[in-house]
Amino acid sequence: MIKAQYTSFEDIDRDLKILKLQRQIDEEQVKLSLQKTKEELYPTNILAGMAPLLQKLALTIVAKKLMNKFS
Repeated sequence: MIKAQYTSFEDIDRDLKILKLQRQIDEEQVKLSLQKTKEELYPTNILAGMAPLLQKLALTIVAKKLMNKFS
């Protein structure tokens, strides 16, 4: 990090305000990411993501049973 050379307290205050706003933005991004992660980990969302896989598995099992029945 480059050390800044300040010529007035106004320069310091400006940089402090900028850093404070950047910190607040980062905090909000973390909160948003945490909320999205929580939503993705809800059981209903997990099951919804697995639905196509479960459908394929069920179709495969039914198809095998039918093939064994007709063989």
